[in-house]
Amino acid sequence: MRELSFTDRELDVMAVLWQLGSATVPEVRERIADPLAYTTVQTVLRILEEKGHVDHVVEGRFHRYHPLVDREEAGRGALGRVLAKIFAGSPEELLTHFLSQRDLSADQLRRIREILDSHAAKKRERP
Repeated sequence: MRELSFTDRELDVMAVLWQLGSATVPEVRERIADPLAYTTVQTVLRILEEKGHVDHVVEGRFHRYHPLVDREEAGRGALGRVLAKIFAGSPEELLTHFLSQRDLSADQLRRIREILDSHAAKKRERP
């Protein structure tokens, strides 16, 4: 599996592409929270294309960009780097930090517990 790396600005653009499935530069611009110049968005998309993270098709006078990397793959890469570099590879420290920094509802905590219990049950089932 290839190592995925995105800058904050690249992630902003990728989030739009993941949400919409595909988008032109103007469509990306209107969905990014902070205003960016057309050329800035265009440059970010070209860089993402050079990295092999997006591709485009010509649609009239615009290029329509679509992601070549899915959100889950990018998330695994980013989380893996955070886990290794910030939490010394300790999933327990990562989870403890996450839980202590968030004001989670009882329902959210219950769902997290269910996920943990489900993973523990799968581990017990494996020989």
